[in-house]
Amino acid sequence: MTANELRQKYLDFFKSKNHAMISSASLIPENDPTVLFTTAGMHPLVPYLLGEKHPAGNRLTNSQKCIRTGDIDEVGDATHHTFFEMMGNWSLGDYFKKDSINFSWEFLTSSEWLNLNKNRLAVSVFQGDEDALYDEEAYKIWQEIFSQNNIPEARIAKLPKKNNWWGPAGTTGPCGPDTEIFYWVGDVDKVPESFNDDNDLWVEIWNNVFMQYNKNAEGVFELLKKPNVDTGLGLERVLAIINGKSDNYQTELFRGLINKIEALSHKKYGESPEVDKAMRITADHIKAATFIIGDDRGITPSNTDQGYVLRRLIRRAIRYGRQLGIEEVLWTKQIAQEAIFIYQNIYSELEKNKNLILETLDKEEEKFSRTLVQGEKEFMKWAITGSESAGLIPGEVAFNLFQSYGYPLEMTIEMAKEYGKEVDVTAFEIEFKKHQDLSRTASAGKFKGGLADASEETTKLHTAAHLLLAALRKVLGDGVTQKGSNITAERLRFDFSYSEKMTAEQIKETEDLVNGAIAADFPVICEELSLEEAKNRGAMGVFDSKYGERVKVYTASKLLADGSPDTNNAFSQEICGGPHVNNTGILGKFKIQKEESSSSGVRRIKAILE
Repeated sequence: MTANELRQKYLDFFKSKNHAMISSASLIPENDPTVLFTTAGMHPLVPYLLGEKHPAGNRLTNSQKCIRTGDIDEVGDATHHTFFEMMGNWSLGDYFKKDSINFSWEFLTSSEWLNLNKNRLAVSVFQGDEDALYDEEAYKIWQEIFSQNNIPEARIAKLPKKNNWWGPAGTTGPCGPDTEIFYWVGDVDKVPESFNDDNDLWVEIWNNVFMQYNKNAEGVFELLKKPNVDTGLGLERVLAIINGKSDNYQTELFRGLINKIEALSHKKYGESPEVDKAMRITADHIKAATFIIGDDRGITPSNTDQGYVLRRLIRRAIRYGRQLGIEEVLWTKQIAQEAIFIYQNIYSELEKNKNLILETLDKEEEKFSRTLVQGEKEFMKWAITGSESAGLIPGEVAFNLFQSYGYPLEMTIEMAKEYGKEVDVTAFEIEFKKHQDLSRTASAGKFKGGLADASEETTKLHTAAHLLLAALRKVLGDGVTQKGSNITAERLRFDFSYSEKMTAEQIKETEDLVNGAIAADFPVICEELSLEEAKNRGAMGVFDSKYGERVKVYTASKLLADGSPDTNNAFSQEICGGPHVNNTGILGKFKIQKEESSSSGVRRIKAILE
């Protein structure tokens, strides 16, 4: 089965179960300060998981492109990836555990769908603790299914929170137990009677989260009146399993990239564990970089936030490419072209943004290659001769490698590990604090994901961001588009496409326009429209949705006599799923604190409401 067939089968199955198909959202989350990238299909659905009505209904399905860097050290084995596709289905207060589990079982094992060997499957459920009860309901559902199919009950494991619990991402919010489904990728004649989480031959393929609790400010887990289901099935892992492969990198989603790396390095995949690891990391990281740059809210390499992660991925790929013996200059774009070819019919933004992807990789590779050799020489002085403290690379050396040679701290730690040494991270951080060149949040603490802050202050700033984009387009021209935003309760940070530094006059005019819209006390009206209706009306948004899909459009304008928004003279119209105020008049005074460069061709505004 091809990847396209598997993806379509999944969507067709859930459409047959009355789920509406929705599009993959951008990899760059909008107005969610808790994450740098979309790490799961639930991120774009945050408002709806919190109770807001979704325009497509209460049963949804899609295949979501994701970036995860929290377990980047595990990339290099047969099943982990930085970029991957998560196929998901959601129940927003509709069906719950029994239907969710039965849907999963039917799709995986029915001859009409995937027809996987039932005897290779195992599952886990939440064992319970002092916060929440043992998930006896899920256990009994699986017990019945396994009994009917002559599968040993010992394949149903009861595991603790670290294995079978989701959320809350922050200190409070929706959360709940999950049940995970595993597939045995070892010898079919040696499937164990019981499930063991420590055995790598049991590969997790599906996770069904049952959001049935709310953790309150006192730390108590209360049952929700309307629980939700949020699931994720890994496309790459299941594709490998269906095609009888225990290695995801042997599937069509990677084989073209691996072939190109073999040609460039004159080495063969499978010749040694070291070669395999280096080829996997190189292929994975360049594919991930291709998707990040090619996203319609695209990011370019920098020393902060998403740009820092992107830079780290590209430079890590280049380093492993050098280990493989790749000597050709500007070679990363050749791998990227393979990734674009593989996904061009599914994610059209890659072909549309192809030139930007290839040019960005060229620039970053050129920049890094110039200093790579000198940096490695500097590192080797300490790796081979050691330091005053045996086995420890001084933090000052690590910081010099970062500042002078562009080595992210993580890369230095990785290289040190190869020589049995450690980096004095505390000393590095002291140096780092002295030089505010790097956003620490890009390398730690922002990858866990979670529900965005939906406080009153954040809601106000979210609405202000819409007004800001409209004002920027009036001042700087219609070519201005949003390239990302990060909103907390204290401030908004807004990235937009523009190649020049704004003048003081342009900043003042933008600020005045926003404050004028606030003073006008425009009603903010939400309407559910088809994508075509929204486009025809001139609403702003990232148009990556499927034809016919319904979207929410928020309009800030005067009202017509019939109470509808005056869309012909609206100040702002945007496709959005986030929270908004009812009237612009409650926002207060809008103040731009800073306008600066974010990356090549992208400017950044930091603003507050006083």
